[in-house]
Amino acid sequence: MSGEVLHVDECALPASSEWSPIPAEQAVSTLEVTRWRDQSATSLPDALAQEVPIALVYNGISHVVMLATPADLEDFAYGFSFTEGIITERSQIYGVDAKALKHDNGQLQGIELHIELATAQFAALKAQRRNLTGRTGCGLCGAESLQQVFKQPMTTGQPLTRLLLAAIETALNGLRASQPLQQLTGATHASAIADAQGRVICVREDVGRHNALDKLLGSLLRQGQDFSSFWAQHWVLTTSRASYEMIQKVAMSGGRTLVALSAPTALAVNLAQEYGFLLVGFAKAAQCVVYSGALTGNDERESR
Repeated sequence: MSGEVLHVDECALPASSEWSPIPAEQAVSTLEVTRWRDQSATSLPDALAQEVPIALVYNGISHVVMLATPADLEDFAYGFSFTEGIITERSQIYGVDAKALKHDNGQLQGIELHIELATAQFAALKAQRRNLTGRTGCGLCGAESLQQVFKQPMTTGQPLTRLLLAAIETALNGLRASQPLQQLTGATHASAIADAQGRVICVREDVGRHNALDKLLGSLLRQGQDFSSFWAQHWVLTTSRASYEMIQKVAMSGGRTLVALSAPTALAVNLAQEYGFLLVGFAKAAQCVVYSGALTGNDERESR
């Protein structure tokens, strides 16, 4: 499943070559398929979204492997590192080098993201890994206890974005026009940043919903956005369901508004209420469901 953690051993990494960054719309493989329609068959090319193992390697030690779309990978390195608590600010990563592993036939086997981490953060990461060695985990991303599942969100002291129903519709329209990989393949999720008026200012796509959000937050980090003030006028829109991980990733950066095209889970709603989130699900043109917080209608009346 996209975004799931794979088994990782601290072993020597195989030989690799440089991986050149690509935009999302180039992360496509083409396959000849047979399409059946009205009892007739037609052969034609079909575009498929690429999904490859991405290894995050910190200071030479392989930490985790994710399945992801091989685009916007530097954003992914920053965003994953941030939402996992490995870093707390952009300056704690000194550099990211991407290297491709290929099969003998030249097909892409996977990509390594070699991340140069500041000394203090790397020491903390190694200590965390030592503490987890040999312990029975709860099955959630290497957490050794239930207390480690829920991370402490960033507190900014900023008020919630005052979000109009019309702004959601504007953002939905803007998002549809900003998903080139989805338009080509029909197989990817997207996460977007929109302002209070619904103008979409940044979008990231991936086969995995968590990866798309990590890439989005990583792009903000790399742009040098000040999270202590940014979220007073911005919010996150996702094409996926709103799981607790999506709430938590937004909260780690100080955000407090998440609008999803699909449903939330019960745990996500509980977490949103605990964090003081505005959580909206089933977002469509002129309609949605508010699960936590309050949305302002177009007639300026609040609906709860």
